[in-house]
Amino acid sequence: MSVPLPATKIFVNLPIKNLQRSVEFFTQLGFRFNPRFTNNESTCLVVSDSIYFMLLAERAFKSFTDKAICEARTHTEALIALTMPNREAVDEIVRKAIAAGGRTTRKPQDHGFMYGHGFEDLDGHNWEVFWMDAGAI
Repeated sequence: MSVPLPATKIFVNLPIKNLQRSVEFFTQLGFRFNPRFTNNESTCLVVSDSIYFMLLAERAFKSFTDKAICEARTHTEALIALTMPNREAVDEIVRKAIAAGGRTTRKPQDHGFMYGHGFEDLDGHNWEVFWMDAGAI
């Protein structure tokens, strides 16, 4: 019998080339930051009460690993997927990302019960945003 894991928080660490530009980019998308976890080399982007992204200057990120840092502009390291409350919110955050200097990587995907689109941030990290009608599943 499987025992469920206790509720927890998730912190995703991302290497960033220019921390200030990344803060400006994500601020334009409507995200906020936790100043308690912010300094000259890192900041904590708040997605929800349990989901956080630590944006780390590459030098700080490198202190956590002996592996080479993936060049996210040319290689896919991960697809970061976030749910949105509706289709309009999906389109809105992608519009904001483009206006802030990001770019889209493909056209929106409409599957009827699910609608998604995505963008690359300034460092090339892939952010997929989607809405799904849970009642249709």
